[in-house]
Amino acid sequence: MRLLSAYVTLFVIWLLLTSSLHPQEVVAGLLVAALITYIGRDLFLELPAKPFHPKRYLWFLYYIPVFFWHMVKANIDVAYRVLHPEVPIRPGIVKVRTNLKTAIAKTLLANSITLTPGTLTVDIVGDVLYVHWINVRTEDPDEQTRIIVQRFERILKEVFE
Repeated sequence: MRLLSAYVTLFVIWLLLTSSLHPQEVVAGLLVAALITYIGRDLFLELPAKPFHPKRYLWFLYYIPVFFWHMVKANIDVAYRVLHPEVPIRPGIVKVRTNLKTAIAKTLLANSITLTPGTLTVDIVGDVLYVHWINVRTEDPDEQTRIIVQRFERILKEVFE
């Protein structure tokens, strides 16, 4: 049932993004939704017990501007570092922890970190994420987790767990 709901949701998103009911678009949407559902079937099987609860959608709608705000700030920071080469950088890979339990929540967290310029999620092992950071500000793992992970984690916890 969860795979079917994921398939239907992906197909509806396709229709909304293409804003077309042309037969070729509909067939392409059906095929793409099926392919994504097949590839991500392990993620879709871990959806929460009430995936269509309105509270989850409200939290996700809140997550979008929060994510974009952090992305814009990071873009400005990286652009400043590129344009002003005397600004020091301390690149390194840091180990941060997450309290998220589901694979889909961890995946979205890792993607959010990666899409924020200056950081790149290298690996996820259990509840640990290895993140390449353009400017390691602190050596304290708890502080690294607070800076990198917690801005997204608390919202994703409401959406997926």
